[in-house]
Amino acid sequence: MNTATQHTTNSDYNQCIQDCIDCSRTSLETIAYCLQQGGKHSEHSHIKLLHDCVEICQTTADFMIRKSAYNPQICDICKTICNACADACEQVEPGDQMMLACVQMCRTSAQSCNKMSS
Repeated sequence: MNTATQHTTNSDYNQCIQDCIDCSRTSLETIAYCLQQGGKHSEHSHIKLLHDCVEICQTTADFMIRKSAYNPQICDICKTICNACADACEQVEPGDQMMLACVQMCRTSAQSCNKMSS
């Protein structure tokens, strides 16, 4: 592997860790916001999915930081849950800034994880 490819790979790897950490934080903030808003925002299935996203993103970052051999598999699961969470947040209330921020961060994390799962 040449140095340029190695640099890109390390950069993508580190970016995925950061995206997962950021997504975990954003999803946790979104839970608090949704519970405060009530209604569709606080439906049990939505809050549960947000919790799943928080946990899988943190777990994925942890696996990657310790360079686990299971990174591709955990990144694939993380991608799936992040995309599901983004889809759910899009459905809650179009135009809601907090929901849009969560959608964007979940999609970013899913894209980073997709690179790592391939």
